[in-house]
Amino acid sequence: MPARENFHSVMRIGPVQIGTHRDRQGWTTHAAVCTADRCGWSADYSSQTAAQLAARTHRCHVR
Repeated sequence: MPARENFHSVMRIGPVQIGTHRDRQGWTTHAAVCTADRCGWSADYSSQTAAQLAARTHRCHVR
């Protein structure tokens, strides 16, 4: 059974949401996820600054 993800410090930059959570090893990571339909982009980062930069520069290629 997978561990349940509890996100906190959730913020939104354009269509991208950034949330902070603890991974399976107990490290704090920051996930950036695009919420646009059919985009499917997501990534994990070790710092919130990197996640914010990725969110600001993300461009959806879905038409």
